[in-house]
Amino acid sequence: MAIANPYEAYRRTQIQTASRGELLLMLYDGAIKFANQAKKAIEDGEVAHAHLRLTRVQDIVAELSATLDHDSSPDIADGLAKLYDYMMHLLVQANIKKDTEPLDQVISMLLELRETWRQVVREGGGATGRAEAVTVSSAANS
Repeated sequence: MAIANPYEAYRRTQIQTASRGELLLMLYDGAIKFANQAKKAIEDGEVAHAHLRLTRVQDIVAELSATLDHDSSPDIADGLAKLYDYMMHLLVQANIKKDTEPLDQVISMLLELRETWRQVVREGGGATGRAEAVTVSSAANS
């Protein structure tokens, strides 16, 4: 199947050739991007657009939670699972109330986690060390 859009072809290749750590960073990048878009949409009164972006963030956070490897590093995975559950709660509140305050908390947490994982990936050569606590599935393509 040919991909007409060169950028889409590049993005697919990037995803298909990325390490697990790099895929994890891509998921965080996507969640942060959609969260910021949702925040702007809320501020601009674009309720439908905000809802769509917030549900994208929820999908990514759900994927991050579902792909945790509780066998390799149970303490890290359990802690992240609780944090992801809390983020989901905040995202639902932001969506119901169309309020940016809970969304700001989620963005802050996502940025901090992304920076932590970026350091782990950089120091661990891509997918070693503590990054092994997370297994990213093919859902990163969505």
